[in-house]
Amino acid sequence: MDTKNIKNAVDPQFFKEHQESLYQALEDKHTTIELMDEEDPLNTKMILNMGPQHPATHGVLRLILQLNGELIEKAKLDIGYLHRGVEKIAENKTYQEFMPYTDRMDYLSPYSNNVALCTAVEKIADVEVPERAHYIRMIGCELARISSHLLWLGTMVMDAGAVSFFIWTFREREKLYDIFDNIGGHRFTISHARIGGVANDLTDDALAMIKEFVNEFPKELNDFHGLLDRNRIFFDRNREVGVLTPERALEIGATGPTLRGSGYAYDIRDFEPYARYDEVDFEIPTRLEGDNLARYYVRMEEMQQSIRIIEQCLDKLPKGPVRTDNAKQAYPSKDEVYYSMEGMIHDFMMTDTGICPPEGEESYHAVEGPKGELGYYIKSDGTGHPWRLSINSPSFKNLQALEDMLDGEMVADTVVIIGGVDPVMGEADK
Repeated sequence: MDTKNIKNAVDPQFFKEHQESLYQALEDKHTTIELMDEEDPLNTKMILNMGPQHPATHGVLRLILQLNGELIEKAKLDIGYLHRGVEKIAENKTYQEFMPYTDRMDYLSPYSNNVALCTAVEKIADVEVPERAHYIRMIGCELARISSHLLWLGTMVMDAGAVSFFIWTFREREKLYDIFDNIGGHRFTISHARIGGVANDLTDDALAMIKEFVNEFPKELNDFHGLLDRNRIFFDRNREVGVLTPERALEIGATGPTLRGSGYAYDIRDFEPYARYDEVDFEIPTRLEGDNLARYYVRMEEMQQSIRIIEQCLDKLPKGPVRTDNAKQAYPSKDEVYYSMEGMIHDFMMTDTGICPPEGEESYHAVEGPKGELGYYIKSDGTGHPWRLSINSPSFKNLQALEDMLDGEMVADTVVIIGGVDPVMGEADK
C-alpha cells in the first residue's frame, strides 16, 4: 500500500496546497483581477464558496465564485468529492460482476448504464443478442430516460421556487419504480441487463403496467407544460440565463440536451444506432437559444419522444429468447442451473471466470443516456476482467460548461443553471 498517498490524503498541508491551486486557477481565468482596496472602496467584491455540502448543487459539487456585488465575475469548479475509483474497481471484477457498479454511477438512470456496459462488452467479445432482448432493453432505457428527466424537472423547478412541483414529478417516478420492480425485482438499481441479453423476460403484469403508463403519462406531461410554459416567474428565471453558444458547446465537448439545447441535433440513437433504434421513428428535439429555457424544452420533448419509442417497441416486440444460448458468453437460465449438471457448471464458470474477449482487443461503444453520450472503452488481456476500462460520462463533460454559463450571471441564478445542466456527481467523479 502506498503510504505516501495515505499521508497526502490526511495531511492538512495537502488540502492547503489544493486550495491555493484552485484560487490561483480562479485568478488566472480569462484575466487577472487584483482585488485592491483603492479599486474596490465599497468592498463589493468577494470570493464565495458554494458547496460541496450545499443542498442545491445536486451532489457534492463545489463552486468557487468571484462576485462583484450580486454579479458573478468568474466561476471555478472543484470536483472529485465523490471519487470512488470505479474504473479501477472494474479491473478486478468480471464484466458481469461490474454491472451493479454501473447502477451507482448515474444513479438516476441505472438501466441506461447497464445497457452501455453490456453493449461495449458484446462488441469486443462479438456476442449476438436476441431480437426480443434488444427491444426489452430499448423499453427499459426509455423508461429510465423519462425517470431521469422527471427528477431533473422536479428539482430544477424547485430551484426556481416551486416546491410542490417536485412532489408531482415524483408521483410519476413512483409509477416507473413499480414497473422496474416488476421487471427486475428492484425499484432503483435494477441491474436487469446481462451480457448477451437481459436477466429475465417481461411478465404479462409488467407489460400491462408499461402500457398503462404509456397511455396516461402524455396527459401528465401536457399538464406540466400548461403549468410551466406560460408561467411568468419560471419563464423569466430561465430565459437568456446560462447561455452556452454553439461554438463553445462543441469546443468543450458538451453532449445530450446541453448540446442539443445549443443547436446541434446530435443523438447517438440516430447517428450511430445501437439495439434496434434504427427500426423505430423518433425526432431529435433541438433548440437554438442555448439558454436554460432551451434545455427545458429539449428535455420535455425528449420525454414525449421516449413514449413514442416505447409504443413502437411494444408493437414490434418479437417472441423468442431473451439471452444468447452460448454457455461461454452468457449465464444459463435458472432452470438449467437447478436441473442439469452442465448448467450448474456453466453458471459456476461464468461467475468465477466470466466472458473472455480476445487478448489485445480494444473497443469503444456508447449509448445515448439521459444526460448525453455514455461510452465505455475496454482493453482486453484475454481474461475474464478488463485490463483497462474507461468511462466517458456525460456529466463530466457537461460540467465544463458551467464555468462559461455562470460568468456574468447573477448569483441567485446559480442553482437554476446547475439544475439546467442536470449533472450527477456519481458519474462525473467516477
